[in-house]
Amino acid sequence: MNLAPAAIVDQLIEIHSESVAALRQALKSYINDGVAPDDSSRVRGDWAYPELRLEFSGERRALRPVRAFARLNRPGSYATTVTRPALFRAYLEEQLSLLMADYDVIITVGRSEIEIPYPYVLDGAADLKLDGVAAAELARHFPTTELQQIGDELADGLWDDARAAARPLALFDGPRTDFSLARLKHYTGTAPEDFQHYILLTNYHRYVDEFVAFACRQLGKGGYDRLACPGGLDITAGDPDAMRAAADFTWRKNQMPAWHLVAPGGKGITLVNIGVGPANAKTICDHLAVLRPEAWLMIGHCGGLRPSQAIGDYVLAHAYLRDDHVMDDVLPPEIPIPALSEVQKALQLATEKVTGMTGDALKPRLRTGTVVTTDDRNWELRYSQSSLRFNQSRAVAIDMESATIAAQGYRFRVPYGTFLCVSDKPLHGEIKLPGQANRFYEGAISEHLQIGIEAMMILRDEGPALHSRKLRAFDEPPFR
Repeated sequence: MNLAPAAIVDQLIEIHSESVAALRQALKSYINDGVAPDDSSRVRGDWAYPELRLEFSGERRALRPVRAFARLNRPGSYATTVTRPALFRAYLEEQLSLLMADYDVIITVGRSEIEIPYPYVLDGAADLKLDGVAAAELARHFPTTELQQIGDELADGLWDDARAAARPLALFDGPRTDFSLARLKHYTGTAPEDFQHYILLTNYHRYVDEFVAFACRQLGKGGYDRLACPGGLDITAGDPDAMRAAADFTWRKNQMPAWHLVAPGGKGITLVNIGVGPANAKTICDHLAVLRPEAWLMIGHCGGLRPSQAIGDYVLAHAYLRDDHVMDDVLPPEIPIPALSEVQKALQLATEKVTGMTGDALKPRLRTGTVVTTDDRNWELRYSQSSLRFNQSRAVAIDMESATIAAQGYRFRVPYGTFLCVSDKPLHGEIKLPGQANRFYEGAISEHLQIGIEAMMILRDEGPALHSRKLRAFDEPPFR
């Protein structure tokens, strides 16, 4: 008989905690006293990731579920290594609860054969001083990051199950997750624990100023209890100078800083300033994906391509022309990236609520269509080629991030959407100049950001209905 999901996760936490403690102690003994670890500890698996294993008999306890996750299609063994189970407790319990309710399964927990790389246990261990120890020396005695253990073959449909004893239970295993959790902290300057399930991505810091102001007004209301900022700055409801977050420049140390309006259960909102370009967009989504967010949305600026558009108008993407090129080898550009109706509806409703316009009154302000994402910031210098391609695609806007973010959402099964604001019209003689840009920023950013936030609140209230079966592969792992 299976334990309750909470008890199963408790077992995972216990094994992971023991492994981390044992590895830290061995590192400390070696660094401080020169005592190399005993090989027997590695044979016993003292430093190993916990493993979660599921055996499915093939018998269902309910009709085939219509949800897009926690589904089993064939009998057999499924397994995955797990890291930071306390961080992922709610996620793990949800997936286990659904599978155990609908299928005849046996769940077991044990130690895997995969060891935790030592760099992933250093954070929070103040007594480990590595200044005088070379990484190459530590690698002789302790497990280190092995790139052959980290990959996205499963997400990309390249995983070969013929050689595996068990099928994968989740898209991301322990080593892949640890790799990205460390990168997230490096890029954003914030702890993985602070990331919320609803993520806004933007390409201008002015959106951050608006988000910080909004977040400070919300503290103590609607369940929001904290604004977590880069560098460890936390603003709480009782802070007499909450807006000091706007004047804090610690974020400059980070390539893609993040701010988190924290609510219980991760139901708040995270904003990440990813900067400009598809390379950054791909990088951050590679790492955000391991958190299994409920949704991410691109809220940024674009060039309007239609003469009927005006600066300050909105664009809701329903298709993408992928000229970003950064993902062509893992997701060829001819693969269609579908619009997700749940996200599209939420953005439409949010626009109506925030602007106060509906129907024909809103149509001149909101254009739905194809967004081009390019990796060439100076595409205007190839006007004859660009204009022909845009015209053939019937595109309405161009930017440098949106298609990459949508493609990454499709690739990693994270609901995605794009809602842009027209900041210039290069094809029609309205090029973004300093004075004009400042007037646009002052007038448009607050409303634009508020639409993104409102859309996230709508998606949050919809709950599990958000996850689309459009994102499932033929042979999807059971966990979302």
